[in-house]
Amino acid sequence: MFLNHIISISLACLLDLLIGDPPNWPHPVRWIGSLISFLENRWNRGKARKGKGIAMLLVIMLTVMAASILLILFAYHVHPYLGIALEAAIIASTIAQKSLQEASMAVYQPLTNGDLAEARKKLSYIVGRDTEQLEEGEIARGAIETVAENTSDGVTAPLFWALLGGAPLAMVYRAVNTCDSMVGHVNEKYREFGWASAKWDDVMNWIPSRVTGMMMLLSSRPLLCNRRKAWAILFRDAAKHPSPNSGWGEAAVAAILGVQLGGINYYKGIVSNRAKMGDSLQPIQPEHIIQANVILRKTVFLFILFIWIGGISLEAAFTWR
Repeated sequence: MFLNHIISISLACLLDLLIGDPPNWPHPVRWIGSLISFLENRWNRGKARKGKGIAMLLVIMLTVMAASILLILFAYHVHPYLGIALEAAIIASTIAQKSLQEASMAVYQPLTNGDLAEARKKLSYIVGRDTEQLEEGEIARGAIETVAENTSDGVTAPLFWALLGGAPLAMVYRAVNTCDSMVGHVNEKYREFGWASAKWDDVMNWIPSRVTGMMMLLSSRPLLCNRRKAWAILFRDAAKHPSPNSGWGEAAVAAILGVQLGGINYYKGIVSNRAKMGDSLQPIQPEHIIQANVILRKTVFLFILFIWIGGISLEAAFTWR
């Protein structure tokens, strides 16, 4: 069982690196998003919105789980190789390493050419903060923070759940993450309805985010400090982030690069003073976007290596019993 998951995970990562997320291809996340919108439009009104939000989350999770299990069981019934291939394709749809790298490099290219207007525009596609007035260092910071945070959300977290439950659990993770992205906002419209989605996304990311932060430091050598100092920065700063999970990736990347992430952001003109991650041993430069992507690749490689080691060990243990 675990061995099939491991093979599917490895093939999924290869598939994602080769083709990424072609915009014209059918994608399960788009279908999930359509179902979320359908339910949100009908249920996010009147009284008992928190209860309705819980119901929406359960409907989404159960629908995705049931559909995935039926597809996978049918494929394995036809032939084990077909089951592995279908699992790989489904898992690949839940990860976004190639897309994440391309999005950050789309900011890097105009930034190095001195085209700040284009760099701000590209950054606005991947962050929620206002970008119109950002200078070079702040633009680079936004791209680096995106890579750092989404290494877990976009790659290692779905792989973690795929190891535990194959494509069905990877899809459930992506469904919960999509619910959080669409309705898990702290504002008047979604505060109650999106409460369950936001909380359950935090739960499903709790272990993967921490494992990812530690994998970053295990796989990448700090540029301007020793490893002991980098580990100290990770455990000192990770909990400062307003999200219980996002700080682990940002603090780890900041420690490795020797830069300081976080600080003041603006959202629709409203200032948000985020906790600072890392020590400012050097100013943030556009080249740090490339280095952040190197950290991403090394982290994913080590994560997959650990998946192979852990999965084979579990398979051997179950076989022995």
